[in-house]
Amino acid sequence: MRQIIVTVSADGTVGAETSGITGEACLDYIGILEDLLDARTTGSRFTDDYRRSVVSSEAGAVLEERDVDNA
Repeated sequence: MRQIIVTVSADGTVGAETSGITGEACLDYIGILEDLLDARTTGSRFTDDYRRSVVSSEAGAVLEERDVDNA
């Protein structure tokens, strides 16, 4: 399941983390979040999902998940 978890600290700092979104697709959500929050990204880091790729069939069914090294 794809999720974006947004947290707001007591000092007003906003953090966000994607879950279930593999590879570089998670980067697509940075601009969306900036627009929704009227904010600018000041830092980021990759989760384990970033290094995971999904291999799918032509019908769209997930066949295999693999960890990949994006170093």
